[in-house]
Amino acid sequence: MSAVLPAPVLGPAGERAEGVWHAAWRRYRADRVGVVSLGVVLVFLVLITASALGLVARNWQDEVGVANAPPTFIGPAPAEATGTIDVPTGPNVDLSDIDPLAPRYKEWDERAAKLKTTESTKRETLPLGGDRFGRDVLSKAVKGTQISVFVGVLAAVVATTIGTLLGILLFLAFAAVLGRGIGTVVVILGLTGWTGMYRQVRAEFIKHSTREYVRAAEAVGASPLSRMFRHILPNISHVMLVRLGLLVVGFIKAEVILSYLGLGVPVDAVSWGTMLAEAQAELILGHWWQLATATLFMAVFVTAFSLMADAARDALDPKLRGLE
Repeated sequence: MSAVLPAPVLGPAGERAEGVWHAAWRRYRADRVGVVSLGVVLVFLVLITASALGLVARNWQDEVGVANAPPTFIGPAPAEATGTIDVPTGPNVDLSDIDPLAPRYKEWDERAAKLKTTESTKRETLPLGGDRFGRDVLSKAVKGTQISVFVGVLAAVVATTIGTLLGILLFLAFAAVLGRGIGTVVVILGLTGWTGMYRQVRAEFIKHSTREYVRAAEAVGASPLSRMFRHILPNISHVMLVRLGLLVVGFIKAEVILSYLGLGVPVDAVSWGTMLAEAQAELILGHWWQLATATLFMAVFVTAFSLMADAARDALDPKLRGLE
Protein backbone atom coordinates (compact mmCIF):
# COMPACT_ATOMS: atom_id res chain seq x y z
CA MET A 1 0.00 0.00 0.00
CA SER A 2 1.48 3.30 -1.06
CA ALA A 3 2.00 6.08 1.49
CA VAL A 4 -0.33 9.05 1.38
CA LEU A 5 1.53 12.34 1.29
CA PRO A 6 0.01 15.24 3.23
CA ALA A 7 -1.56 17.94 1.14
CA PRO A 8 0.19 21.31 1.06
CA VAL A 9 -1.23 24.02 3.26
CA LEU A 10 -3.27 26.43 1.15
CA GLY A 11 -4.25 29.99 1.80
CA PRO A 12 -7.81 31.40 1.69
CA ALA A 13 -7.70 31.82 -2.10
CA GLY A 14 -6.35 28.33 -2.74
CA GLU A 15 -2.71 29.40 -3.19
CA ARG A 16 0.10 27.77 -1.21
CA ALA A 17 0.42 29.39 2.22
CA GLU A 18 3.57 31.37 2.94
CA GLY A 19 6.08 29.63 5.20
CA VAL A 20 6.97 30.98 8.64
CA TRP A 21 10.59 31.81 7.79
CA HIS A 22 9.73 33.27 4.38
CA ALA A 23 7.07 35.50 5.92
CA ALA A 24 9.49 36.56 8.66
CA TRP A 25 12.14 37.53 6.09
CA ARG A 26 9.55 39.51 4.13
CA ARG A 27 8.56 41.45 7.25
CA TYR A 28 12.20 41.96 8.20
CA ARG A 29 13.01 43.51 4.83
CA ALA A 30 10.22 46.04 5.42
CA ASP A 31 12.00 47.28 8.56
CA ARG A 32 14.52 49.88 7.34
CA VAL A 33 16.31 50.15 10.67
CA GLY A 34 16.64 46.38 10.83
CA VAL A 35 18.03 46.19 7.29
CA VAL A 36 20.60 48.93 7.98
CA SER A 37 21.58 47.24 11.25
CA LEU A 38 21.94 43.92 9.48
CA GLY A 39 24.20 45.58 6.92
CA VAL A 40 26.40 47.05 9.67
CA VAL A 41 26.66 43.67 11.41
CA LEU A 42 27.54 41.99 8.10
CA VAL A 43 30.29 44.58 7.53
CA PHE A 44 31.71 43.72 10.95
CA LEU A 45 31.50 39.99 10.16
CA VAL A 46 33.34 40.51 6.87
CA LEU A 47 35.94 42.58 8.72
CA ILE A 48 36.34 39.86 11.35
CA THR A 49 36.69 37.16 8.70
CA ALA A 50 39.29 39.18 6.80
CA SER A 51 41.19 39.75 10.04
CA ALA A 52 41.09 36.05 10.92
CA LEU A 53 42.40 35.16 7.45
CA GLY A 54 45.21 37.71 7.75
CA LEU A 55 43.91 39.93 4.96
CA VAL A 56 43.68 43.01 7.22
CA ALA A 57 45.32 44.02 10.52
CA ARG A 58 47.84 41.21 10.10
CA ASN A 59 50.72 43.39 11.27
CA TRP A 60 48.90 45.17 14.09
CA GLN A 61 51.89 44.62 16.40
CA ASP A 62 54.33 46.44 14.10
CA GLU A 63 55.62 49.81 15.29
CA VAL A 64 54.75 51.74 12.14
CA GLY A 65 54.67 55.21 13.69
CA VAL A 66 56.33 57.29 16.32
CA ALA A 67 55.23 56.84 19.91
CA ASN A 68 51.70 58.18 20.49
CA ALA A 69 51.43 59.37 16.89
CA PRO A 70 48.35 61.60 16.66
CA PRO A 71 45.52 60.98 14.16
CA THR A 72 46.16 62.23 10.65
CA PHE A 73 43.32 64.78 10.80
CA ILE A 74 45.08 66.44 13.77
CA GLY A 75 48.50 66.59 12.17
CA PRO A 76 51.95 65.74 13.51
CA ALA A 77 52.93 66.71 17.02
CA PRO A 78 55.27 69.72 17.31
CA ALA A 79 58.92 68.79 17.46
CA GLU A 80 60.53 68.98 20.89
CA ALA A 81 63.34 71.46 21.32
CA THR A 82 66.75 69.92 21.93
CA GLY A 83 69.83 71.57 23.37
CA THR A 84 73.55 70.84 23.16
CA ILE A 85 76.35 71.27 25.63
CA ASP A 86 79.65 72.69 24.44
CA VAL A 87 82.54 70.54 25.60
CA PRO A 88 86.02 72.15 25.61
CA THR A 89 88.36 70.58 23.11
CA GLY A 90 92.01 71.09 22.22
CA PRO A 91 95.31 69.31 21.93
CA ASN A 92 96.02 69.49 25.67
CA VAL A 93 92.49 68.71 26.90
CA ASP A 94 91.73 65.22 28.17
CA LEU A 95 87.92 64.89 28.27
CA SER A 96 88.15 61.91 30.60
CA ASP A 97 89.51 64.27 33.27
CA ILE A 98 86.41 66.43 32.91
CA ASP A 99 83.81 63.69 32.37
CA PRO A 100 84.48 60.01 33.08
CA LEU A 101 81.84 59.08 30.50
CA ALA A 102 83.60 60.92 27.68
CA PRO A 103 85.01 57.72 26.11
CA ARG A 104 81.44 56.50 25.56
CA TYR A 105 80.24 59.62 23.76
CA LYS A 106 81.29 58.44 20.32
CA GLU A 107 79.52 55.13 20.76
CA TRP A 108 76.40 56.88 21.97
CA ASP A 109 76.49 59.30 19.07
CA GLU A 110 76.61 56.38 16.65
CA ARG A 111 73.67 54.71 18.37
CA ALA A 112 71.71 57.95 18.35
CA ALA A 113 72.39 58.41 14.64
CA LYS A 114 71.24 54.87 13.90
CA LEU A 115 68.10 55.33 16.02
CA LYS A 116 67.36 58.62 14.28
CA THR A 117 67.65 56.94 10.90
CA THR A 118 65.24 54.20 12.04
CA GLU A 119 62.74 56.67 13.46
CA SER A 120 62.84 58.75 10.30
CA THR A 121 61.15 55.85 8.49
CA LYS A 122 58.26 55.83 10.98
CA ARG A 123 55.16 57.86 10.27
CA GLU A 124 54.48 60.95 12.35
CA THR A 125 50.71 60.50 12.02
CA LEU A 126 48.42 57.49 11.59
CA PRO A 127 44.80 57.38 10.36
CA LEU A 128 43.33 57.09 13.87
CA GLY A 129 46.52 57.63 15.84
CA GLY A 130 49.08 55.32 17.43
CA ASP A 131 49.68 53.92 20.90
CA ARG A 132 52.71 54.43 23.10
CA PHE A 133 54.68 51.88 21.10
CA GLY A 134 53.81 53.40 17.72
CA ARG A 135 51.32 50.67 16.75
CA ASP A 136 48.40 51.66 14.53
CA VAL A 137 45.25 52.10 16.64
CA LEU A 138 43.00 51.36 13.64
CA SER A 139 44.69 47.99 13.06
CA LYS A 140 44.45 47.22 16.78
CA ALA A 141 40.73 48.08 16.77
CA VAL A 142 40.10 45.77 13.80
CA LYS A 143 42.01 42.92 15.43
CA GLY A 144 40.32 43.64 18.75
CA THR A 145 36.94 43.48 17.03
CA GLN A 146 37.76 39.97 15.85
CA ILE A 147 38.44 38.71 19.36
CA SER A 148 35.76 40.64 21.26
CA VAL A 149 32.93 39.83 18.84
CA PHE A 150 34.10 36.22 18.46
CA VAL A 151 34.03 35.76 22.23
CA GLY A 152 30.67 37.49 22.67
CA VAL A 153 28.84 35.74 19.82
CA LEU A 154 30.32 32.28 20.38
CA ALA A 155 29.68 32.40 24.13
CA ALA A 156 26.09 33.54 23.48
CA VAL A 157 25.56 30.68 21.00
CA VAL A 158 26.93 28.19 23.55
CA ALA A 159 24.67 29.57 26.27
CA THR A 160 21.66 29.66 23.92
CA THR A 161 22.24 26.07 22.80
CA ILE A 162 22.56 24.76 26.34
CA GLY A 163 19.55 26.76 27.50
CA THR A 164 17.36 25.59 24.59
CA LEU A 165 18.27 21.90 24.82
CA LEU A 166 18.27 21.71 28.64
CA GLY A 167 15.43 23.97 28.92
CA ILE A 168 26.08 33.80 39.11
CA LEU A 169 28.58 35.66 38.46
CA LEU A 170 31.45 33.14 38.54
CA PHE A 171 33.65 34.87 35.98
CA LEU A 172 36.54 35.69 38.30
CA ALA A 173 36.49 32.31 40.05
CA PHE A 174 36.54 30.37 36.76
CA ALA A 175 39.24 32.64 35.36
CA ALA A 176 41.42 32.06 38.41
CA VAL A 177 41.06 28.27 38.05
CA LEU A 178 41.20 27.88 34.27
CA GLY A 179 43.74 30.61 33.53
CA ARG A 180 43.75 33.22 30.79
CA GLY A 181 42.89 32.70 27.14
CA ILE A 182 40.17 33.22 24.54
CA GLY A 183 38.85 29.67 24.93
CA THR A 184 38.66 30.11 28.69
CA VAL A 185 36.58 33.27 28.35
CA VAL A 186 34.16 31.53 25.96
CA VAL A 187 33.77 28.56 28.31
CA ILE A 188 33.25 30.80 31.35
CA LEU A 189 30.59 32.96 29.69
CA GLY A 190 28.85 30.05 27.96
CA LEU A 191 28.58 27.86 31.06
CA THR A 192 27.40 30.67 33.32
CA GLY A 193 25.01 32.39 30.92
CA TRP A 194 22.65 29.62 29.76
CA THR A 195 20.38 29.48 32.82
CA GLY A 196 18.24 32.47 31.89
CA MET A 197 17.75 31.12 28.37
CA TYR A 198 16.82 27.73 29.79
CA ARG A 199 14.16 29.08 32.12
CA GLN A 200 12.56 31.30 29.49
CA VAL A 201 12.57 28.73 26.68
CA ARG A 202 11.23 26.01 28.98
CA ALA A 203 8.37 28.24 30.09
CA GLU A 204 7.50 29.07 26.47
CA PHE A 205 7.55 25.40 25.46
CA ILE A 206 5.22 24.48 28.34
CA LYS A 207 2.85 27.30 27.43
CA HIS A 208 2.73 26.44 23.72
CA SER A 209 2.41 22.69 24.30
CA THR A 210 -1.26 23.19 25.21
CA ARG A 211 -2.08 25.44 22.26
CA GLU A 212 -4.57 24.25 19.64
CA TYR A 213 -2.07 24.05 16.79
CA VAL A 214 0.16 21.72 18.83
CA ARG A 215 -2.80 19.54 19.85
CA ALA A 216 -3.83 19.38 16.20
CA ALA A 217 -0.33 18.27 15.20
CA GLU A 218 -0.45 15.62 17.93
CA ALA A 219 -3.82 14.44 16.67
CA VAL A 220 -2.52 13.81 13.15
CA GLY A 221 0.39 11.75 14.52
CA ALA A 222 3.25 14.23 14.84
CA SER A 223 6.04 12.91 17.06
CA PRO A 224 7.13 14.81 20.21
CA LEU A 225 10.34 15.91 18.47
CA SER A 226 8.36 17.12 15.46
CA ARG A 227 5.99 19.06 17.68
CA MET A 228 8.88 20.65 19.57
CA PHE A 229 11.20 21.60 16.73
CA ARG A 230 8.86 21.92 13.75
CA HIS A 231 5.80 23.50 15.35
CA ILE A 232 6.71 25.12 18.68
CA LEU A 233 10.28 26.25 18.01
CA PRO A 234 9.45 28.60 15.08
CA ASN A 235 6.76 30.24 17.22
CA ILE A 236 9.08 30.96 20.15
CA SER A 237 12.13 31.88 18.05
CA HIS A 238 11.46 35.57 18.68
CA VAL A 239 11.95 34.96 22.41
CA MET A 240 15.23 33.17 21.76
CA LEU A 241 16.43 36.02 19.51
CA VAL A 242 15.73 38.60 22.20
CA ARG A 243 17.68 36.57 24.75
CA LEU A 244 20.47 35.91 22.23
CA GLY A 245 20.82 39.62 21.50
CA LEU A 246 21.03 40.40 25.20
CA LEU A 247 23.60 37.64 25.72
CA VAL A 248 25.84 38.84 22.87
CA VAL A 249 25.83 42.41 24.15
CA GLY A 250 26.32 41.29 27.75
CA PHE A 251 29.11 38.84 26.89
CA ILE A 252 30.99 41.44 24.86
CA LYS A 253 30.84 43.74 27.87
CA ALA A 254 31.98 40.88 30.13
CA GLU A 255 34.95 40.15 27.85
CA VAL A 256 35.90 43.81 27.88
CA ILE A 257 35.74 43.88 31.69
CA LEU A 258 37.73 40.65 32.06
CA SER A 259 40.40 41.83 29.64
CA TYR A 260 40.50 45.24 31.30
CA LEU A 261 41.17 43.52 34.64
CA GLY A 262 43.86 41.32 33.09
CA LEU A 263 41.79 38.12 33.33
CA GLY A 264 40.63 37.88 29.72
CA VAL A 265 42.62 37.48 26.51
CA PRO A 266 46.38 36.78 26.78
CA VAL A 267 48.90 39.61 26.80
CA ASP A 268 50.04 38.91 23.23
CA ALA A 269 46.52 39.42 21.84
CA VAL A 270 44.36 42.53 21.55
CA SER A 271 40.69 43.15 22.23
CA TRP A 272 38.55 46.15 23.03
CA GLY A 273 39.19 45.49 26.72
CA THR A 274 42.97 45.51 26.40
CA MET A 275 42.80 48.68 24.30
CA LEU A 276 40.77 50.41 27.01
CA ALA A 277 43.26 49.25 29.64
CA GLU A 278 46.16 50.72 27.66
CA ALA A 279 44.24 53.92 26.94
CA GLN A 280 43.81 54.58 30.65
CA ALA A 281 47.47 55.51 31.04
CA GLU A 282 47.62 57.29 27.68
CA LEU A 283 44.60 59.46 28.50
CA ILE A 284 46.50 61.13 31.34
CA LEU A 285 49.03 62.38 28.78
CA GLY A 286 46.28 63.70 26.52
CA HIS A 287 46.44 60.83 24.00
CA TRP A 288 42.73 60.06 23.64
CA TRP A 289 42.56 58.41 20.20
CA GLN A 290 42.96 54.77 21.28
CA LEU A 291 40.13 55.15 23.82
CA ALA A 292 37.91 56.87 21.24
CA THR A 293 38.56 54.25 18.55
CA ALA A 294 37.87 51.24 20.79
CA THR A 295 34.73 52.89 22.17
CA LEU A 296 33.48 53.80 18.67
CA PHE A 297 33.94 50.27 17.30
CA MET A 298 32.26 48.73 20.33
CA ALA A 299 29.35 51.18 20.35
CA VAL A 300 28.62 50.80 16.62
CA PHE A 301 28.63 47.00 16.70
CA VAL A 302 26.62 46.65 19.92
CA THR A 303 24.00 49.15 18.76
CA ALA A 304 23.67 47.60 15.30
CA PHE A 305 23.44 44.07 16.69
CA SER A 306 20.77 45.09 19.22
CA LEU A 307 18.65 46.80 16.56
CA MET A 308 19.07 43.82 14.22
CA ALA A 309 17.92 41.42 16.94
CA ASP A 310 14.90 43.63 17.73
CA ALA A 311 13.89 43.74 14.06
CA ALA A 312 14.24 39.94 13.77
CA ARG A 313 12.16 39.53 16.94
CA ASP A 314 9.38 41.67 15.50
CA ALA A 315 9.47 39.74 12.21
CA LEU A 316 9.12 36.37 13.96
CA ASP A 317 6.64 37.34 16.68
CA PRO A 318 3.42 35.35 16.07
CA LYS A 319 1.31 38.10 17.67
CA LEU A 320 2.54 40.58 15.07
CA ARG A 321 2.05 38.02 12.29
CA GLY A 322 -1.62 37.86 13.24
CA LEU A 323 -2.00 41.61 12.65
CA GLU A 324 -1.21 41.32 8.94
